[in-house]
Amino acid sequence: MKKLFIILMVVFASFSTKAQEANNIVNALKSANADEVSSYFDKILDIKFPDKDEIKSIGKNQAGIALKSFFDNNNIKGFELSSQREMGGTMYIAGKLINGADGYKLSIMMRTKEGKPQIITVRIS
Repeated sequence: MKKLFIILMVVFASFSTKAQEANNIVNALKSANADEVSSYFDKILDIKFPDKDEIKSIGKNQAGIALKSFFDNNNIKGFELSSQREMGGTMYIAGKLINGADGYKLSIMMRTKEGKPQIITVRIS
Protein backbone atom coordinates (compact mmCIF):
# COMPACT_ATOMS: atom_id res chain seq x y z
CA MET A 1 0.00 0.00 0.00
CA LYS A 2 2.84 2.36 0.85
CA LYS A 3 4.47 1.68 -2.55
CA LEU A 4 1.20 2.43 -4.35
CA PHE A 5 0.89 5.71 -2.45
CA ILE A 6 4.45 6.70 -3.40
CA ILE A 7 3.83 5.85 -7.06
CA LEU A 8 0.63 7.90 -7.07
CA MET A 9 2.45 10.85 -5.49
CA VAL A 10 5.19 10.70 -8.14
CA VAL A 11 2.61 10.56 -10.95
CA PHE A 12 0.64 13.44 -9.41
CA ALA A 13 3.79 15.53 -8.96
CA SER A 14 4.76 14.88 -12.59
CA PHE A 15 1.31 15.88 -13.84
CA SER A 16 1.25 18.93 -11.58
CA THR A 17 4.67 20.06 -12.87
CA LYS A 18 3.59 19.65 -16.51
CA ALA A 19 0.39 21.57 -15.90
CA GLN A 20 2.30 24.35 -14.13
CA GLU A 21 4.82 24.63 -16.98
CA ALA A 22 1.97 24.78 -19.53
CA ASN A 23 0.32 27.50 -17.43
CA ASN A 24 3.62 29.41 -17.37
CA ILE A 25 3.70 29.31 -21.18
CA VAL A 26 0.08 30.51 -21.40
CA ASN A 27 0.87 33.35 -18.97
CA ALA A 28 3.92 34.35 -21.03
CA LEU A 29 1.71 34.44 -24.13
CA LYS A 30 -0.93 36.49 -22.30
CA SER A 31 1.72 39.04 -21.39
CA ALA A 32 3.10 38.93 -24.98
CA ASN A 33 6.51 37.93 -23.65
CA ALA A 34 8.18 36.19 -26.62
CA ASP A 35 11.46 35.80 -24.71
CA GLU A 36 9.73 33.87 -21.92
CA VAL A 37 7.85 31.68 -24.41
CA SER A 38 11.06 30.88 -26.27
CA SER A 39 12.73 29.82 -23.01
CA TYR A 40 10.48 26.72 -23.26
CA PHE A 41 11.64 25.86 -26.79
CA ASP A 42 13.32 22.53 -27.40
CA LYS A 43 16.85 22.68 -28.84
CA ILE A 44 15.38 22.07 -32.32
CA LEU A 45 11.77 22.81 -33.31
CA ASP A 46 9.46 23.56 -36.23
CA ILE A 47 7.92 27.01 -36.62
CA LYS A 48 5.35 28.42 -39.06
CA PHE A 49 4.40 32.07 -39.56
CA PRO A 50 1.52 33.47 -41.66
CA ASP A 51 2.16 33.59 -45.42
CA LYS A 52 5.55 31.88 -45.04
CA ASP A 53 6.76 28.32 -45.48
CA GLU A 54 7.19 26.22 -42.37
CA ILE A 55 10.74 26.20 -41.07
CA LYS A 56 11.70 22.68 -40.02
CA SER A 57 14.43 21.92 -37.51
CA ILE A 58 15.29 25.50 -36.58
CA GLY A 59 17.55 26.04 -33.59
CA LYS A 60 16.17 27.37 -30.30
CA ASN A 61 18.00 30.71 -30.53
CA GLN A 62 16.98 31.42 -34.13
CA ALA A 63 13.38 30.44 -33.39
CA GLY A 64 13.35 32.75 -30.36
CA ILE A 65 14.61 35.66 -32.44
CA ALA A 66 12.02 34.93 -35.15
CA LEU A 67 9.17 34.75 -32.60
CA LYS A 68 10.23 38.00 -30.91
CA SER A 69 10.44 39.69 -34.31
CA PHE A 70 6.95 38.43 -35.20
CA PHE A 71 5.53 39.71 -31.88
CA ASP A 72 7.20 43.11 -32.35
CA ASN A 73 6.33 43.53 -36.05
CA ASN A 74 2.70 42.53 -35.53
CA ASN A 75 2.12 44.46 -32.30
CA ILE A 76 1.17 41.34 -30.31
CA LYS A 77 -0.37 42.47 -27.01
CA GLY A 78 -1.75 39.27 -25.50
CA PHE A 79 -3.30 35.85 -25.92
CA GLU A 80 -6.72 34.25 -25.51
CA LEU A 81 -6.55 30.54 -24.67
CA SER A 82 -9.12 28.39 -26.47
CA SER A 83 -7.80 24.88 -25.80
CA GLN A 84 -5.21 23.17 -23.62
CA ARG A 85 -4.92 19.40 -23.45
CA GLU A 86 -2.59 16.45 -23.17
CA MET A 87 -2.80 13.30 -25.26
CA GLY A 88 -0.32 10.45 -25.10
CA GLY A 89 2.50 12.47 -23.60
CA THR A 90 2.05 15.35 -26.05
CA MET A 91 0.60 18.63 -24.81
CA TYR A 92 -1.21 21.18 -26.95
CA ILE A 93 -2.05 24.83 -26.45
CA ALA A 94 -4.26 26.68 -28.93
CA GLY A 95 -5.69 30.16 -28.98
CA LYS A 96 -5.51 33.61 -30.50
CA LEU A 97 -2.68 36.11 -30.37
CA ILE A 98 -4.16 39.57 -29.79
CA ASN A 99 -2.82 42.58 -31.70
CA GLY A 100 -5.65 45.11 -31.80
CA ALA A 101 -6.74 43.94 -35.27
CA ASP A 102 -7.97 40.48 -36.25
CA GLY A 103 -5.23 38.66 -34.36
CA TYR A 104 -3.58 35.37 -35.26
CA LYS A 105 -4.39 31.75 -34.50
CA LEU A 106 -1.66 30.03 -32.52
CA SER A 107 -1.05 26.37 -31.79
CA ILE A 108 1.84 24.98 -29.79
CA MET A 109 2.83 21.33 -29.37
CA MET A 110 5.06 20.21 -26.50
CA ARG A 111 6.66 17.01 -25.31
CA THR A 112 8.39 16.28 -22.04
CA LYS A 113 12.15 16.19 -22.45
CA GLU A 114 14.75 16.33 -19.73
CA GLY A 115 11.96 16.26 -17.16
CA LYS A 116 10.00 19.30 -18.38
CA PRO A 117 7.66 20.20 -21.23
CA GLN A 118 9.50 21.69 -24.17
CA ILE A 119 7.90 23.33 -27.22
CA ILE A 120 8.58 21.34 -30.38
CA THR A 121 6.16 23.05 -32.80
CA VAL A 122 4.77 26.60 -33.10
CA ARG A 123 2.19 27.41 -35.78
CA ILE A 124 0.81 30.90 -36.30
CA SER A 125 -1.81 31.61 -38.96
